[in-house]
Amino acid sequence: MEKRRVVITGIGAITPIGHSAPESWSAVCRGICGIGPITAYDPSGQKVKLAAEVKDYRAEDFLDKKEAKHMERFTQFALIAAREALTDSGLAIEREDAERCGVILSSGIGSLSNTEREHDRGTERGFDKVSPFYIPSTICNMAAGQVAIDAGFRGMCSCPVTACAGGT
Repeated sequence: MEKRRVVITGIGAITPIGHSAPESWSAVCRGICGIGPITAYDPSGQKVKLAAEVKDYRAEDFLDKKEAKHMERFTQFALIAAREALTDSGLAIEREDAERCGVILSSGIGSLSNTEREHDRGTERGFDKVSPFYIPSTICNMAAGQVAIDAGFRGMCSCPVTACAGGT
């Protein structure tokens, strides 16, 4: 088997312990734990009441308000981390062949919260009231697509859906 080399040229992150790669790494070095009580919804009727949520997140701290409005949270996180990684890399797309620049960004599931919201809307008001943007905003590959659009990449764009293994 031939060994292949991988070069990491830029790092970006938004995590339960930091809103950037340096913040997250600093928290890791200090032994900070990102697991805490669930705040995104009321978990009182569930056995599990802990999660690793991204804390103190406000989309408008990172994205234009109009831009953020049309993206689900998982896509916002992908775009924020990708922008940081691209900045960290020093890549200047204007000096590159955009047709040879692409995105492979894995996701485990997309937006469950949007699926839940739209299902509730459909059962309460009728399924013809489900947003026409439901599928485009919820599907896993939306994050990869938004990153490619934002970066100006016109090469391959793919989203392996591999559940928790997507992080590898």
